[in-house]
Amino acid sequence: MATRSPETETGRPADAEGFDLVSICRFLPHRYPFLLVDRVTEFVDGVRLVAVKNVSINEPYFAGHFPGRPVMPGVLICEALAQAGALLVYRSSQGVPPGVPVVLAGMDRVRFRHPVFPGDRLCLEVALARCRPPLFQFRGEARAEGRLVAEGEFKVMAVATEHAL
Repeated sequence: MATRSPETETGRPADAEGFDLVSICRFLPHRYPFLLVDRVTEFVDGVRLVAVKNVSINEPYFAGHFPGRPVMPGVLICEALAQAGALLVYRSSQGVPPGVPVVLAGMDRVRFRHPVFPGDRLCLEVALARCRPPLFQFRGEARAEGRLVAEGEFKVMAVATEHAL
């Protein structure tokens, strides 16, 4: 999963231009404290997406998970990967149009390798494995400070408008 997209004069991948928090909020319905993607750094249409989540001690779950030794819950790492996958589906030309809700439909072979602590920068990389609308399957990896912390296979599904959120 380590291929790179072409870069512009700014040094940022060409397809990630303008993919900041404001544009992420145009695609994802999530908001604080459940918006778990801060920026997209790489995007290859219909292939892969790399995003970043800056893990802050101010996040509400750290108060109780765990006092004295705060650790980001694994389920939230999975949610961050699912949100990155939804962004890949929304931005891909063969994906889902904006405004159509995309929900988590399944997770398989998820493994947690190392804990994530406040101050870590979580790198979320997702690659599309199967595209059969309304179901999209992708492989995701989360890394903190360059170290693999979680990986797995995820499915997201576009929801019919009569079932919209």
